[in-house]
Amino acid sequence: MGEPAIEVKELGVRFRRNRRGRRSVKDLFAGAHRRTKPDEFWALRDVSFSVQPGEAIGVVGRNGQGKSTLLKLVAGVLLPDEGGVAVNGGVAPLIEITGGFVGDLTVRENVRLTAGLHGMSRAEVNSRFDGIIEFAELADFIDTPYKHLSNGMKVRLAFAVVSELDEPILLVDEVLAVGDKAFREKCYKRIDELLADGRTLFFVSHNERDLRRFCERGLYLNRGRLELDAPLDEVLERYNADYAG
Repeated sequence: MGEPAIEVKELGVRFRRNRRGRRSVKDLFAGAHRRTKPDEFWALRDVSFSVQPGEAIGVVGRNGQGKSTLLKLVAGVLLPDEGGVAVNGGVAPLIEITGGFVGDLTVRENVRLTAGLHGMSRAEVNSRFDGIIEFAELADFIDTPYKHLSNGMKVRLAFAVVSELDEPILLVDEVLAVGDKAFREKCYKRIDELLADGRTLFFVSHNERDLRRFCERGLYLNRGRLELDAPLDEVLERYNADYAG
């Protein structure tokens, strides 16, 4: 097997329940275990796994178990408190519909800005612009400020931009659930195309049908721990058994 697309080793990240709490200088220089405060909790702890290029991984677990946090760590949006994440190649993240978009800028301006922030050259943006707008079904809203779009329109625009990136790893969170059924199916066909092209998919969803459509392997997160890393059918069976009734 070649170099993994994603390598996660003993990953841990900690949050504070009381955001107003502050750490002292002594806390900052103390060890990780000494720094833990009563109002802190580990969103993820001791998580290790690897993903090979071209794999499609489904991440399952109840709300608040660390799924979206894991995607943000892989995307580099968050930094871990313990362990690390190594990503071989760039990521195309569809994990927050508002990420990178500016409310007062128009759809046209946001496409150019966001695509540029993700590393697309001006020439590439120009050549792909019409396709992005067509896919997002926003031809009549090109000069509309982003903040005036509906949530569904924002999802369409975000997916249209991200799916045009040439990065080898695609991160998809639950955001597609906001879109209407017809557009969601359109997005899923696009994901099928990207997978056929050899892309790697990291997919978070509560929808078993969607998970089974794309993924053969699953990761089950429970209370911030990796409970099971196995074929998707086995992971879903374990997950459903844990929360039956």
